[in-house]
Amino acid sequence: MTAPGAIFARGDAPGVWTPSALAGGPFSGLQGGAIASLLTAEAEAFATARKWGTAISVTVSFLKPTPMSALRTQIMPLREGGRVNVIDNTLYADVHSDPCATARIAFINDRSIETPDIPQPPPLNIDPSKYPQRVIKSFHGRPWMMDAMEARAGDGVFWFRQTVPTIEGASPENLSAVLGPADWTHGLARPLHNVVADPNPNLTVHLLKAPRGGWIGIRALCSWDTARGVGVGDGTIMDVHGEIGNVSMAVALTPFPKSA
Repeated sequence: MTAPGAIFARGDAPGVWTPSALAGGPFSGLQGGAIASLLTAEAEAFATARKWGTAISVTVSFLKPTPMSALRTQIMPLREGGRVNVIDNTLYADVHSDPCATARIAFINDRSIETPDIPQPPPLNIDPSKYPQRVIKSFHGRPWMMDAMEARAGDGVFWFRQTVPTIEGASPENLSAVLGPADWTHGLARPLHNVVADPNPNLTVHLLKAPRGGWIGIRALCSWDTARGVGVGDGTIMDVHGEIGNVSMAVALTPFPKSA
């Protein structure tokens, strides 16, 4: 398959998008990380034009499966014009549908604060390319979002380098660039494999620093309570220089498809 120019192509009108096969998830419909990245990347472009600062956190709710079809988004500023600005961006499958997903993104304009120096850990110089490459195939055998990434793992960290941008012009140093890898956190550390499916109905990411160097690392943790059918995933987000943020999500355990 020839890689497209972006995972999502812009339509003829603002807020209209066409997903490529690389937006696919492991079963049916779109991957949550692709959805989160689209909603956040569009909000980042919207906020940049208004000088609203840097996106430092996002909470995404996945309300129902998003089909591989034409999509539309709707941006609604909730707070604008101050140091902190907040945007909601909601995804629909067509003009008559209920929302498929919604994201709330917070932006903060930088402000230097005069204080005594706060000790900072020395920067690292990690080379993820030295670790073994992992090729992760989908359950259905078709292209999916993992095919838009180079994946490696070593020393307890899973590393991802996205090779196809989410949308044309999206910066690899924005919050949206972190969300594809971050959405895998609960699966990277799952306690059992091929026993139950573990979709996450939400995703929350906070960033302290912008990612640098093209690679995103996840040091993941995951806990399940099978008696209740729930779980949690969380992890530290890294770039090649060290820790830059954290990720968390709920997990709704469901029976694994019988055809597996």
